[in-house]
Amino acid sequence: MTTPAQEWAEKAEQQLLDEALKLVPAHGWTWRMTKLAGKAVGMSDGETELLVPHGPADLAALLSRRHDDRALAALADVHASNLKIRERIRRAVEARLDAAAQDEPATRRWTGYLALPQNLALGARLAWESADGLWRWAGDTATDENHYSKRLILGGILQAATAVRIASGRQAALEFVDRRIDNVMAFESWKAKTRFRPQTWLAATAHGLGQARYGRGT
Repeated sequence: MTTPAQEWAEKAEQQLLDEALKLVPAHGWTWRMTKLAGKAVGMSDGETELLVPHGPADLAALLSRRHDDRALAALADVHASNLKIRERIRRAVEARLDAAAQDEPATRRWTGYLALPQNLALGARLAWESADGLWRWAGDTATDENHYSKRLILGGILQAATAVRIASGRQAALEFVDRRIDNVMAFESWKAKTRFRPQTWLAATAHGLGQARYGRGT
């Protein structure tokens, strides 16, 4: 249950983001853009910094979560249980790409902003959040290492597919997604046949490296 203060903050964040989307194409994801957006909704610089203490990074996160919510809303009437797993993931990624495309000028600058070295961790975290929401919609209930590997893989596909869509269009992005899903499904099939376990592979790799360096296991 949210408090009146929390409700005000959430509404103010969305108003600030609305103004930021108008300004980003010209100013990029910067503190200057953030403060201009604050002024547009009647906030002082201090009030803006209080609402979004990390400035453009907070706004970039708000945009990603808006796109997540928009994608899940578009998927609300799709019954995932009636689809094969690859079809679920394809539909989920397609919905997320289309959600971001509605703000394409800002998304284009957003992608570049998250590609900066100092923002890579933020980009990875937001990709994980997006992938987690889509996997949950798809009915994923894994609690073992697959829970993490699925989200890492899908997050990477989302990031790359967004870049492809911006550079080459929707059809090229969906063809890219189809190829990546084929790769993942082939890997999962191989993993099942060989009973591959990531923790076993890591232990074997560490053992081999130890022997190579010291002539004995570690």
